Amino acid sequence: MEGFAKTSMNPASEVAADFVGNEGSMVSAVKTLLFFTVLMVTVPIGLYFASKTYIFEGSLQMSNTDSYFYAAIVAVLAVHVVLALFVYVAWTEGSSQRKKGKHD
Repeated sequence: MEGFAKTSMNPASEVAADFVGNEGSMVSAVKTLLFFTVLMVTVPIGLYFASKTYIFEGSLQMSNTDSYFYAAIVAVLAVHVVLALFVYVAWTEGSSQRKKGKHD
C-alpha cells in the first residue's frame, strides 16, 4: 500500500514535469535554428555580391553577365554548405542529449 501512496494518479503532472525537463533542450534547439536562419540569409547573399564584385569582375576581369552566372553558382554552393552544417549540428546535438540520458 505504501507504494501506491507515493505515486501520483494525475498523468498531467508527469507530462508537465517532462516538459519542464526538456525546456533547456528546446531553447537550445531554437537558438540553433535562429543562428542557421541568419546564416542562410546572410552568407549566400554576401558571397554572391562579394564574389561578383571582387573575384569575377575585379580579379578575373569577367563581363557583367558572366559574373552574375558564376556568382550565383557560388551562392548556391554556400546554401548547400550552410544546410550541411545545420544537419551536422542538429545530428550531433541529438546524439549528445542521448548520451546524457535524455530520451524523448
